[in-house]
Order: sequence, then C-alpha cells, then structure tokens
Amino acid sequence: MNKVICVYSSSSNFIDKAFFDLAEKLGEAIASREDILLFGGGMRGLMGATATAVHRLKGKVIGIIPEALNQKGVVYETCDELVITKDMRERKSIMDARSDAFIALPGGFGTLEELLEIITLKQLKYHNKAIVILNADGFYDPLLHLFDSIIDKRFAKQESTLLYHISPDVDDCLDFIDSYQPIEFKDKWLT
Repeated sequence: MNKVICVYSSSSNFIDKAFFDLAEKLGEAIASREDILLFGGGMRGLMGATATAVHRLKGKVIGIIPEALNQKGVVYETCDELVITKDMRERKSIMDARSDAFIALPGGFGTLEELLEIITLKQLKYHNKAIVILNADGFYDPLLHLFDSIIDKRFAKQESTLLYHISPDVDDCLDFIDSYQPIEFKDKWLT
C-alpha cells in the first residue's frame, strides 16, 4: 500500500470510450488500494480520466508537467501536488525517481517513448522497479510481437522479457506490483 505508481498514457480525447473506461478503472483501483498516482499532469485523454477517477475516490494525485504544457485546458489543475519542470527530460527524470512502479496504459508515441525508456533504464540497472504493460484488448500485441522479433534475432536476450510484466487487466496489473520482488541482475546479463 501507499506505493507511488507512475502511469503513462494517452492525452488524446479522440480515442475509443473503452480506453477511457479502462483508465477510470485503473484510477479507481489505485485509489481504493491507497496507492498514489503519479502522471504527466495533463487533463486530457486517459491522463485526465485516470487522475479524475483517483480523485473521485479521494485518492492522491501527483502531476509532473513541463512549463511549456502548464497551460489552462492542458494541465490537470487539481493535482494534490503539481511539479512544473523546465522540459520533458527533467519531467521524466522526476517521474522515474519518485515512482515505485510504472504502468503503461494504451497510448501514442509519447507513451511508447516513456515505456521503452523505463525498460531500457531497468536493463541498464538504473532502477529495479516493477514495469507493467497493461495490454487490454490486445492493444500492445503488435509491440510485443516486435519485442519477440528483437529477441529471436538476438538483438536482446530471452531474459529481457523479465524486465516487464504483460498484464491483461487492472487487477492483475496492481497485484503484480503489490507482489513484485526486484530481479537480481547478473553483470552484463542482458548485453
């Protein structure tokens, strides 16, 4: 309990309602477990839906947003704590440092970039925290097929799959985080 969970997700308002339902369910589950949501600080898309759901159940929300995006209509102004950074790199650094675990909801290029960077940082031993890919309705199947191809063609070792957990639903996602035991990496075992 009381884990700070970083959620990467879409800022688009134009995606299917099922993804908004998923984001709301995740937000409600985070709040009901008394965990804390840490996210990119936006009010749009799945970002805003997750934060609103956490607040609806009286949970705590921490937003980290670069000053260029700290604008009315973009920023989730009711964060319990809002950290404004100079740029995206500082934003991600703070998100990484302050989080106990990471969840990737469905999203676009920004979500993919954040997910791949946090996996890479774990591979390089900059952290050893839980990373969960919430693969609801097979959204991430094409990416996971690419991961398989990367491993099949020996750009990464089979053990790389231990860097992240693929979860089909919200409950499995949070149960994995609750029971997560850091992995003991051998020197250069992924290189």
